[in-house]
Amino acid sequence: MVVKVFVVDDSAIVRQALAHMLAGNPEVELVGSAPNPLLAVEAIRKSQPDVLLLDIEMPGMDGLTFLRQVMSTNPIPTVICSTLSTEGSKVALEALSAGAISVMAKPKLGLKQYLDDSRRDMIQLLKVAARAKPRARQAAADGAAARMLPARAPVLSSVHAFAMNKPVVMGSSTGGTQALELVLTHLPADAPGIAITQHMPEKFTAMYAQRLNGLCAMQVREAKDGDRLERGLALIAPGGLHMQLRKASGQYYVHVMDGPPVNRHKPSVDVLFKSAAEVAGRDALGIIMTGMGDDGARGMKVMHDGGARTIAQNEETCVVFGMPKEAIKLQAVDDILPLEQIARAILQFDSRA
Repeated sequence: MVVKVFVVDDSAIVRQALAHMLAGNPEVELVGSAPNPLLAVEAIRKSQPDVLLLDIEMPGMDGLTFLRQVMSTNPIPTVICSTLSTEGSKVALEALSAGAISVMAKPKLGLKQYLDDSRRDMIQLLKVAARAKPRARQAAADGAAARMLPARAPVLSSVHAFAMNKPVVMGSSTGGTQALELVLTHLPADAPGIAITQHMPEKFTAMYAQRLNGLCAMQVREAKDGDRLERGLALIAPGGLHMQLRKASGQYYVHVMDGPPVNRHKPSVDVLFKSAAEVAGRDALGIIMTGMGDDGARGMKVMHDGGARTIAQNEETCVVFGMPKEAIKLQAVDDILPLEQIARAILQFDSRA
């Protein structure tokens, strides 16, 4: 399969550099480009691309507005490629929430060299994106989830809340920002403590946690070394650092540290899952969700073999069924569930004696 790519970017230099980068690759074909969304609409309709490569800041119509329009009318897997400052990162998070498959930050200087150096990763990302199911294609499923689950799940009794201390660890990548939002917004204020590794760049995780904290009954924040994992709190591993679970005096804590990438990722889901297997054993619940690659699969296998309960998101509701698929292949998974059932599964596990 040749992946057909359409580029929307107001910079002629960027469009030329991307054309040069994709030229000659038998797996990827540039079928067109446009300097802004207004000029792109008709060309996209005619060329029927498999993937859009989209800038954010453009004249006439910004990329975020265009992305929302595309996802509501004719969903196309979209990769954001933009110069992202701190402010830009906030917009990029909105793009991921609106259905973008992934975000790549391009530099203001040295663009051609950067694209040459990133050629392999870019082409792999475009190939994965072409197989993805954009968020809008899951609108029916998301709507069903909203109907199936209460706006806020029932609050557990205070006696139960103090009696239980069973940690939940979650891992996700491509499509995970939307998936995690759906799960966490359907958990009560006293849900079990959750440690999360989501593959994200360094500048993104703090803002992502802040955004979720404003949407959820639980508290959500970017993890700091030594934070206690307590009921009603979800901790997200900082971009660019690994996170492990630790236990002392009957309480669970997170250890945030630097180190080499694992499975090409930092933070790595495997690092979190293997630590949960070591310190929590059968008291832990591990959940692996949408994402490309195999990060987390081996860690989930260690958890499963140690007696923990393990869940994988099903293929139908994944944006990319990579990480869950690899965990399933390793026979590391107890249950395969659609996204809309994962919050309920967390509460059921939490209530188990």
